[in-house]
Formats: sequence, structure tokens, C-alpha cells
Amino acid sequence: MRLIGEDGSQVGIIPTEKALEMAREAGLDLVEVAPNARPPVCRIMDFNKLQYEKRRKSRDSRKKAKQVHIKEVKFRPAIGHHDFMTKARRVRRFLEHGDKVKLTLMFRGRQIVHPDLGRKVLKDVIEEVADIGQLEGNIQMQGRFMGALLVARPKTENADQQTEEKQPVATPQNPS
Repeated sequence: MRLIGEDGSQVGIIPTEKALEMAREAGLDLVEVAPNARPPVCRIMDFNKLQYEKRRKSRDSRKKAKQVHIKEVKFRPAIGHHDFMTKARRVRRFLEHGDKVKLTLMFRGRQIVHPDLGRKVLKDVIEEVADIGQLEGNIQMQGRFMGALLVARPKTENADQQTEEKQPVATPQNPS
């Protein structure tokens, strides 16, 4: 087997028994790093420390990961203008927060024969939040429900530069 020492230096190709003896003398473990290599690569190291560092890295990566939740906002085909605007603001707030938004439109009774009215309501919501959200997939009909999924638009560098350009710049005044 090829052996790597505790300081990271190449020891060379040595028999397994000798590598185990060297690890015992150092008070450390013999860990197989690359079992598929020819010859297999082993390293003299503290195995518990290796496991601890792996757990810590995975914990840190989970902390840094942004969780995306799916929020649902329900609509009806015969929705009033004020109710529509209130729900559209809620959709906008969810998208600004970075969540996905599931738009659900429920038909009752004879409303089911007018899916075009429901599709119009969903398209109006999508247009209302088009500056920060976009449709993922298509508008789908599932039984008495019509649904769509909105996701936040990726933030671009151009948008950040435009906001910086719009801010007023103070000009120095001549004292006279």
C-alpha cells in the first residue's frame, strides 16, 4: 500500500503490517483514503478528528443553505378587485422573501364550465408580480382546481447598477 505520513508527506509503498506498526507508534490510526487506487492509499491520522471535521462541515453547509418554502394563495373565479389586490400583495411579499408561491383557484358548482375566467384571474396575478416573479411550468387544471407555481426572478447585477445610478449625488456648493 502507498502510505502518507501524519504530516502529509509521502512515505512510499510499504507492507500493511509495517504501516500499522508505524501508526501505533505515532498513537494514531491508519485510514484508507483511496481504496480503488493501485496500490491503495492509506494515511496515518486521527480518525475521530476526521469524523468531527466532516460533521462540522456538513452542519455549516446546512446553516448557509437557504430553505425555500412553498406558500399557497387561494383565489376564486369571481374575486373582487380589492380582494385580488390584497392577495396579489401577499404573493409579492412571499416572492420578495424568496419563497415559491402556489396559486390555487377553486371552482364551485357551475363555475367549472368557465375555466377561461379562472385562467384570466391567474394570468392577472402573474402579470401583477411579473417584475419580481415568473411562472414555473404551466397553468394546470386538476379536477375542481386550477393551479400555477411562481418563483422569484433571479437578481441580476444590472438591476443593482440601475438602482445605484438613480440615487442622487451630492454636489459641492461654492462658498461665496
